Amino acid sequence: MASRRLALLLDNIKFAHTIFALPFAYCGMLLAADGLPTLSQFLWITVAMAGARTLAMSANRLIDREIDARNRRTSGRPLVTGAVRSGEVWALMGVSLAIYLAAAASLNRLTLLLAPAALVFLIGYSYTKRFTWASHWVLGITDGAAAAGGWIAVTGRFEPGTWLLWAIVAVWIAGFDVIYACQDVEFDRREGLQSVPARFGVARALTVARVCHLLTALGLLALGLLEGMCWPYWMAWAGTSALLVHENRLVRPDDLSRLGVAFFNMNGYIAVLVLVGVLLSVYLC
Repeated sequence: MASRRLALLLDNIKFAHTIFALPFAYCGMLLAADGLPTLSQFLWITVAMAGARTLAMSANRLIDREIDARNRRTSGRPLVTGAVRSGEVWALMGVSLAIYLAAAASLNRLTLLLAPAALVFLIGYSYTKRFTWASHWVLGITDGAAAAGGWIAVTGRFEPGTWLLWAIVAVWIAGFDVIYACQDVEFDRREGLQSVPARFGVARALTVARVCHLLTALGLLALGLLEGMCWPYWMAWAGTSALLVHENRLVRPDDLSRLGVAFFNMNGYIAVLVLVGVLLSVYLC
């Protein structure tokens, strides 16, 4: 029974989607270490990431519960249907917060000092779509902080590569979040929620997503040059660029039927491919 309740709680926050951000936290970790970090650093970074994302998604489900109930796409979420109780989600938030802060404190002084600022973004993002269509970039900045956090966890300081990796993840996340929002255009307009597709239309939104993903590819190019990466990274960069092109070709203004493939499959592949490229480059070259 307890395992079933836990499974429902994790399904409520789509815990499996951690794969989108966790690889970039590891990228920051590997680049900062210029090789392999200590086992302690690796474990605490993993724990911090899991705690932070669980906290953020739990808060999002609570904050958006009434909106989700009115949206046919999200009306089946466990918290909306009652399969998960709000008290359980609050408890999960409390546990996640404690885990996140403990992990931040176990890494270094700067990660602990920055933890409260990260909480503002982790929880505050869910409110931004109520007043600005730039919410996609707020989400990108929030998720990008994971990559920067992985870097800072090793070095205890900001470096040029930290900022660049943060920006890369921010525009990548923003781009695919714009694509994802295309399926809710009519609902968002009716509810007065802000998004690029709702404000500018699906066609223009997809153009914005393409620009974001072009900047992602260019940013990864710049990162490779800045950090002196070698052939495994450049192979991963070429593959990532091809996947970004393919992702954006899957979705058209008049056909959003493959949006799920673009969102889940392509972005999972991209995150893992970049991580493998970075890992092999810093380890082999």
